[in-house]
Amino acid sequence: MPHPIDLAHIASLIGDPTRAGMLARLLEGPARTAGELAREAGISPQTASGHLARLLDGGLLRVEVQGRHRYYRLAHADVARALEALNVLVPQRASPVRVPEPLRFARTCYDHLAGTLGVALAEGLERRGYLEAEEDGYALTPEGTRFVARLGVDTQSLAKGRRTLARRCLDWSERRAHVGGALGAALTERLFTLRWIARRPEGRGVRLTVEGRRGFDRELGLTWP
Repeated sequence: MPHPIDLAHIASLIGDPTRAGMLARLLEGPARTAGELAREAGISPQTASGHLARLLDGGLLRVEVQGRHRYYRLAHADVARALEALNVLVPQRASPVRVPEPLRFARTCYDHLAGTLGVALAEGLERRGYLEAEEDGYALTPEGTRFVARLGVDTQSLAKGRRTLARRCLDWSERRAHVGGALGAALTERLFTLRWIARRPEGRGVRLTVEGRRGFDRELGLTWP
């Protein structure tokens, strides 16, 4: 177990409203420069640099240098999962609606599909017997292995990695599980490649394409109006 002081330190880094806002923006996926984060937060570049330095020192961010630019992103998937888990604790109020409907319907949760569409995908895979829910994850059945292979996902390479194969990730807007872990990321990447889903111009919103409506209906019996 981590020491309480270490937990308190991480909590204090995330608990500052400005840093929490920066982390939330980086959770959307694209790396950002310090200047971009400063403008989005409405603070000076100097203030942004101080906050970013603390997040870097705390292991929550990493930075990539490209020419004269420094791009900041979340340090790893565990940071994204922690932020998503904290979102689950945020009370949902009947009014006003806090989550825009397109983002509620489909978005990326770091590197896997979330929202109504992500939850429907998980439940569709369970109904077809491709996934079996376990305490904190999913087991991929033999039928599921054949199904995802038909979609173009190599499960053997996923199993060799250090990442959990299939995690039950509690969706903060739906309050039900979607598929995370290596399988969730690989499926999402494949759905983008197949053009079943496409990224929206801003943020981490995802839209369902015409090909996707047909594919989800054909393969999993999932339909949308």
